[in-house]
Formats: sequence, C-alpha cells, structure tokens
Amino acid sequence: MATTATSPPPTVAAEAALAVPGVAGLQPRLARRLAAAALPTRPETTAGRMPPEAGVRTDPLPDGSGWHIEVRCVLVEGHRAVDAARNVHNQVRATVLSYLAAHGAPVAVTVTVTVTRIAARDHTA
Repeated sequence: MATTATSPPPTVAAEAALAVPGVAGLQPRLARRLAAAALPTRPETTAGRMPPEAGVRTDPLPDGSGWHIEVRCVLVEGHRAVDAARNVHNQVRATVLSYLAAHGAPVAVTVTVTVTRIAARDHTA
C-alpha cells in the first residue's frame, strides 16, 4: 500500500471552494458543530468563529494512492445547485492537484461536494 507524506491542507480546498461564484460559505459536519458548541466559551465568541476549512474533510484513499476530499457548501439563492456543485468539484480538484504536484506528491484526488442548503440573498445591500 503506497502512501504519501503530503496531505492537502483543508484550507487549500476551502479557499478554492469559496472562490466559486454562488458559494456563500462552507458548513461543517454535525459532529464538528456539536463539538464546537460544547466548548466552554462565551457565546459572543462562538458565533461565526467556525473556520471555513471546518466544512472540508480530507481522508486518504483506502488503497493509499491519494486523497478523498469532502466539501460541504452553502449556496446563494439564484444559483443552480448542480452547476455550482460541479464548479466547486472542478475547482477544488484542480487546486488540490496543483498543490500536491507543487509539493512533490502527484497523487489521485477524488472530491465529493454536498450542497447543505441555499441561503437567501441579502436584499438590503
């Protein structure tokens, strides 16, 4: 089983996903949100404190040949979910492959994109 020492940092995938038009933000998995909510901290410091990379999960592929990246995103209304998800998939995959190649670890990368919700546009702006 071949493994690589270079793991793609979730921030690389998060920044790539957030750069896609129509992506309002990234949403962490429920377990991560519950863990963050259980931390002993003041309420005013927890609101909006979840970093964007919390919406990205990177796991080695079972055969050790590369990485699987899961991205959970929130879209802005008015964008087709299928188009935005495809764009996020392509952007994240290309960015991570480029990152890994630049660090001497050209390996396989698979990406799964889940649209968790559609956020209403801010009509006050």
